[in-house]
Amino acid sequence: MKNKTFFILLIINVVVLAACATTEKQVRTVYSSAIEADNSIYAQTGYPDEILRVATLNLAHGRKDGFNQLFFRKSTFKENLDDIAIVLNQHKPHIVVLQEADASSTWSGSFDHVEYLATQARYPWRTQAINAESWLFSYGTAILSVLPLAETIKHTFAPSPPTPNKGLVVAQVDMPYRDGSLSRKIDVVSVHLDFSRKSVRKKQINEMKEILSARMNPTVILGDFNSEWLAEASVIKELATKSRFYAYEPESSAYSSYKNKRLDWILLTKDLEFADYSVLSETLSDHDMVIAEIRFKDNVNDLETKFTSHTAQNNQH
Repeated sequence: MKNKTFFILLIINVVVLAACATTEKQVRTVYSSAIEADNSIYAQTGYPDEILRVATLNLAHGRKDGFNQLFFRKSTFKENLDDIAIVLNQHKPHIVVLQEADASSTWSGSFDHVEYLATQARYPWRTQAINAESWLFSYGTAILSVLPLAETIKHTFAPSPPTPNKGLVVAQVDMPYRDGSLSRKIDVVSVHLDFSRKSVRKKQINEMKEILSARMNPTVILGDFNSEWLAEASVIKELATKSRFYAYEPESSAYSSYKNKRLDWILLTKDLEFADYSVLSETLSDHDMVIAEIRFKDNVNDLETKFTSHTAQNNQH
């Protein structure tokens, strides 16, 4: 009986999503030159200077590990987001990327989850791409940061009915290194791929690669890829082995992020390296938060030479 009830609810959920899918033609790619800080938010102190700490979490629309957000009160959503803020304040990632992150939506309390979480966790800079929108919901990918964000790109992948639209958001930040006295520009990407079909995920990966192909910065891609490394025709494996990106211990079974599956990944370009990598055990969503510390592979002398050379060239113009 329980299995039958679950199946019926699942079918209703899929039908609702399909019925509410965006029907209006939307601008799929939006470029911005800079993001203003929210001056009402004061960032915490105590962030490390010599590395960049990043985190990714599928917010699951603020429902934590509940079945469907339609059945929760506004106060419950805020309590769930408060729990996430507490964990972020404990671990202090410079940058947090989010998926299934709601703007004000009827089905999740009618308030902006990204703004609320940024305020509670004290991240002055934020940007969000609304990848799926209807009368019932408005959500997508987002980035929160204690470092200034610039040159953002918000992109929604080509529609893939009956599943809702997915997409990505890109932001440029100045990444600290050594003692924090120098920095270099890097791109940070929050991405969410389709959960139902490998063929759709592959097309979305190609769209992402095209978006990033014109950019020369070192890059960190984080998000919910809905793909496992050892799965047949894995899109995450193809991306990490046939491009300039690589993953941390990709064949390890120690980093499951969704039940017993590793669906949430952090990828780096080969000029960056992992200093640390972990999956948190706290229940914050139906996915687990993944945190990594990253740094440049270059040694300090090489970095200083490049920095000095680049500064001299700029002064000549």
